[in-house]
Amino acid sequence: MSTPPPADWSRLHHAYGRAADVPGQLAALADPDPAVRRAAVSALTGNVYHQGTRWPASAHVVAPLVALLDTPAAPDRATVLGLLHAVAVGDLPDDLLPFDPAQAFAEADRIGPEDERAVLRVLFEEDEPDPESVAEVADAVALRWAADAYHAAGRHTTSLLGLLHDPDPVVAAHAAALAVWYPHTAGLPEALTAVPHGPAPARASANLALAHLPGPLGPGELTALTACLESPDATVRVTAAVAAARRRPTALPDEALTVLVHADATDIPGGVPGWSRSLRGHTARTLRHLGL
Repeated sequence: MSTPPPADWSRLHHAYGRAADVPGQLAALADPDPAVRRAAVSALTGNVYHQGTRWPASAHVVAPLVALLDTPAAPDRATVLGLLHAVAVGDLPDDLLPFDPAQAFAEADRIGPEDERAVLRVLFEEDEPDPESVAEVADAVALRWAADAYHAAGRHTTSLLGLLHDPDPVVAAHAAALAVWYPHTAGLPEALTAVPHGPAPARASANLALAHLPGPLGPGELTALTACLESPDATVRVTAAVAAARRRPTALPDEALTVLVHADATDIPGGVPGWSRSLRGHTARTLRHLGL
């Protein structure tokens, strides 16, 4: 796949107008001062992911963010991954997994450059903007920008697979939670299966990602999840049971059902990095999936 040309930030828009300030914010993500980095994350989030909306500039921040993630010495890589997830996926809930981008972004296909220019003109150039003049296309234009950001991140799935084995288990956990939104990535099931059982956040997130892939479990996936059911870590056990139940509901191992019922009864707190739904929520949703 060809590499997109460098962005001309002065011609791109974000939520507040021209995106000429974005290169400085991206550079500040690597600043040695934590306060500077926090300010950069806040500014970028507001600019390219404003209240969940992506903009023309949003897709173009993906490659610089991935470059940071591919630099092991870069600071706050889990935070950068969270920002990348927001840009690529937005506010989509995990109910939509396994994700079908063709279906999700179908309405965006009717949008052309003139529609985008019309919306941007109303938002940023007219002295007396008339939102009604672009009402018929505004939502589809926003969906077009969301689709562009999603597909921009999809050009970097090789990096995401590599991050599944990052020494920082929180980075690996976030990588799994984002990689699952690209379910047809070559080698994804095998890479998730191979995540070590030791670091609980990474293994638990890999289990949840396996839970939300399409199709039945393969032998290797089932073997890994069965081993996780014996983990001393409750988060790893519960997420493995969730995966087994969602991908193998008619042949669920007894130990997986036992783990789920126990988790539901004891209300194991907390969640898994990269996933917005609580562990309790995953358990309850899975039991409903089983008809229990």
